[in-house]
Amino acid sequence: NKTRTSSYVAKLYGYTKDGLHIMGHYKRQQIDKTEPIRPVCLDDLKQDGLLVFCWCNRCSHHAELSPDAFIPTLGRHFPVPELGQHMRCSHCRARDVTTRPAWPSHGGQIARHG
Repeated sequence: NKTRTSSYVAKLYGYTKDGLHIMGHYKRQQIDKTEPIRPVCLDDLKQDGLLVFCWCNRCSHHAELSPDAFIPTLGRHFPVPELGQHMRCSHCRARDVTTRPAWPSHGGQIARHG
């Protein structure tokens, strides 16, 4: 019986009827309760004096842009990770751009693991 087999596989691997992984769903609930996630927004970068790091996933071209360039059209509270949807690579013209805060480079080893 195909239904019996699929429900057995779902139980075996910890999936619910609607296809959610039980451990992942439980973990997500716990994280949401303790650590509300809010992506960095343009205003956060502006206040911290950081730039937006942009990376083209097609040609690897990258640039750092001021958040001031985006705030007039997208608003102060626009999430930085979503900026790439509104961008195009100036080198290859692709619309496959990833954005994140341009964290400062420390020029060497920051922590020692071991």
